[in-house]
Amino acid sequence: MESIHQILDVIHLSSQKDILATIIDVQGSAYRKEGTSMLFKEEGTRVGLLSAGCIEDDLAERVKDLFNDGLSQTIVFDMRAEDDFSWGQGAGCNGVLRVLLEPIGHRLRSHLHTLETYLEAGKSVVIMKKLTHDYSVTDYIFLTEDHQLFGEWQGSIPARIKCLLDSRSPIVKSGIIYMEELSAPVYLHHYQPKPRLIIFGAGQDAIPLVQFASKAGFSVLVSDWRPALCNKDNFPSATECIVDFPVAAIKQIHFRPDDHVIVLTHNFKRDQELLQLLANEKLGYLGVLGSRARTLRLLSNGEDLGNIRTPVGLPIGAEGPEEIAISIVADLIRVKRLQKNSKMDAMR
Repeated sequence: MESIHQILDVIHLSSQKDILATIIDVQGSAYRKEGTSMLFKEEGTRVGLLSAGCIEDDLAERVKDLFNDGLSQTIVFDMRAEDDFSWGQGAGCNGVLRVLLEPIGHRLRSHLHTLETYLEAGKSVVIMKKLTHDYSVTDYIFLTEDHQLFGEWQGSIPARIKCLLDSRSPIVKSGIIYMEELSAPVYLHHYQPKPRLIIFGAGQDAIPLVQFASKAGFSVLVSDWRPALCNKDNFPSATECIVDFPVAAIKQIHFRPDDHVIVLTHNFKRDQELLQLLANEKLGYLGVLGSRARTLRLLSNGEDLGNIRTPVGLPIGAEGPEEIAISIVADLIRVKRLQKNSKMDAMR
């Protein structure tokens, strides 16, 4: 799960001083990659992780001096050493990390709230930060997929970034690049909305699925025609619960090409109706709980399964609601990563 969504929730509700820590450069191997963020609050609370616990305590001490001076700075952690006398304390991760520390003032807090608004609306956003020779931040700007700009930026936007915005899929490889137009290095990162999982069916086996998927970073919508099952008491981590029959429920959902959909009502006619209604939707993932033979019977006129994943989930021999939920979420993560990597390859 990308911690930025949890961080944005905390920042929005915070009245305290906060420090945003972001990995902006990785040389070699590391536990987390460029774009990973973590929040340090003045009272000691931490949100997110930048490593396997190797650098967080050190950062917690360093940020104490930043709460009042309001200046950003970048810390370099060399994790390559294998002896206990080096900073890495024998971690031997074979990587060098640059971590940018930014105090969150009023203006940045406001812009991060705007970022959260766009992400919740399902829109991706690119951040560009202009850096000095020692990698502190002088300017930053957010660029949305529908060409909206907000931030603190002096001067014109580089042509290279404008070309990025003109593309239909502004996929950015996170990290630092040097821009001739600015005569300075810049840090780029592509913030993605939470992936959305839509579950049709609110039985007992949907409860762990919603729990695990939410913890894995999915925004989960649950739909069922039975109000006694489909409610926030049963699914507190769900973003939304739609109580309605399939035809009416689907009319309330604006499907996106990257949506993940699972059908598990355990009612043959409802499952059949849902698959007919979903047949013309462009989805990133469509899975049906149950055997392949049952799913074939759900399809009228003997249609081919096409892109339907059935039985849904990775084939790990799962038994019971919890294990089946784990197998499904694992497959969702696998497919999500494959889709992201294919997009990145297409842009290279």
